[in-house]
Amino acid sequence: MSTRLLIASDIHGSLPRATFLADLARDTAPDSIILLGDLLYHGPRNPLPEGYAPRDVADTLNDWKARIIALRGNCDAEVDQMLLHFPLVESAWLFVDGLRIFASHGHHNQLPDRFPDLAEGDVFLCGHTHIPRAETVEGLHVWNPGSVTLPKQGHPAAYGLYEDGVFRVFDLDGAEVLRHGPLRDGMA
Repeated sequence: MSTRLLIASDIHGSLPRATFLADLARDTAPDSIILLGDLLYHGPRNPLPEGYAPRDVADTLNDWKARIIALRGNCDAEVDQMLLHFPLVESAWLFVDGLRIFASHGHHNQLPDRFPDLAEGDVFLCGHTHIPRAETVEGLHVWNPGSVTLPKQGHPAAYGLYEDGVFRVFDLDGAEVLRHGPLRDGMA
């Protein structure tokens, strides 16, 4: 049986978008919810998002703590951890359906064109840029769901789903934006 992952990045304290993700989790029943950082704070370079309510966002996400794997983004501070009932880690390895997935927010890799040193066939799962991405670059699979709250460069607000070796990005209306895969044991 394939693993189903719900993947989101850059919520930036928007309660409507956190609520959207919670509703989506109820509908899709993912095995895990991967949050790629920048969960509560909007960040000094970003506008205040719609429905900015970091404490309420934390409460909404905490309801899903048993399924959440969360990465720390450049806008996540130690004080945020006081509100969250799940850890924020700098990076994580996920071993899913024979794939090696290295997850991080992505800000340490100076995206969009500098990647961590990973093996050919590995997946680099990241956020940070607010721009969806799903492609293979020199043998490395690069997946980014974009931002669920503050998309950039004309892209829609979006989230990702992984299932059956396929990573897909959807806008908030459910239209598929990008697709990559199927991958099996690192091969496209």
